Amino acid sequence: MTTGSLRRRLVAASALVLGGALALSACGDSDDSGDSGGGAAANTSADSKLAAMVPDAIKSDGKIAVGINAAYPPNESVDPASQKIVGWEVDLFNAVAAKLGLKTEYHNAGFDTIIPGIQSGKYEIGVSSFTDTKEREKAVDFVTYYSAGTAWATLTGNPKGVNPDDACGKSIGVQQGTIQVDDLKARSKKCTDAGKPAIKSVIRKEQTEVNNDLVAGKVDAMAADSPIVGDAVKKTGKLEIIGQVYDTAPYGFALSKQSGQFKDAVQGAVKALITDGTYKKILTDAGVESGAITDPAVNAAQS
Repeated sequence: MTTGSLRRRLVAASALVLGGALALSACGDSDDSGDSGGGAAANTSADSKLAAMVPDAIKSDGKIAVGINAAYPPNESVDPASQKIVGWEVDLFNAVAAKLGLKTEYHNAGFDTIIPGIQSGKYEIGVSSFTDTKEREKAVDFVTYYSAGTAWATLTGNPKGVNPDDACGKSIGVQQGTIQVDDLKARSKKCTDAGKPAIKSVIRKEQTEVNNDLVAGKVDAMAADSPIVGDAVKKTGKLEIIGQVYDTAPYGFALSKQSGQFKDAVQGAVKALITDGTYKKILTDAGVESGAITDPAVNAAQS
């Protein structure tokens, strides 16, 4: 696997801020579940042809069991007031499910347990900002729906003078299991090969912990997916983005290799939502429309 084509929450394919107003999420490893079907889904009518493509084993109970790690705002997080899982990816997949004539049941789980859960049949789909990669395609299928890259952030004014292209000797926060972890390893090796100090990777279990560390000044900078960094900058009011977004790649809904036409039905639903304007509205309302795509694909990982 190359860091040029992988970004988001890297897991083994065989298996894988603050309180109050700044609380960007919660609940990493619990397996709480909840039904969701409001928002855009409430105004989305079912497409009979797409619904007919959903395998009986999936549609028999009228809902889709979704594995999600709700600690990656604004994509997915737990609303502290209602304790419901929210986010633009949740809104989007609720609308996808509605197109298929189904409801959604979200199970909040550790990120690295979702793909194994799909393989075992525990979840019927994974909706958790998965980057579609060649390695992951060995374990699951993907239907793409968004494009994101890696971004860096520091405290406003960049007081530690961090340069993403020369971060030698700096402490950089990243989430456990992400491609940013490998990215920092590669960058650190360049530093030590050049006789410079290594980059100190400060790895946290959840992205919200990374955000908190940076706001508190415990790290010099952080690296994460571009919409996540943008959201942290907006909500904290204490951070700024530095450098340019890089390693842009597609997010994909993750499905079992044995799901039959389910992937085609999901792809068709995403296409329908793009056509009728629902897709654009969801992304625009969340302020993440810069990553919109026009042609969802099945297994479109970059080499």
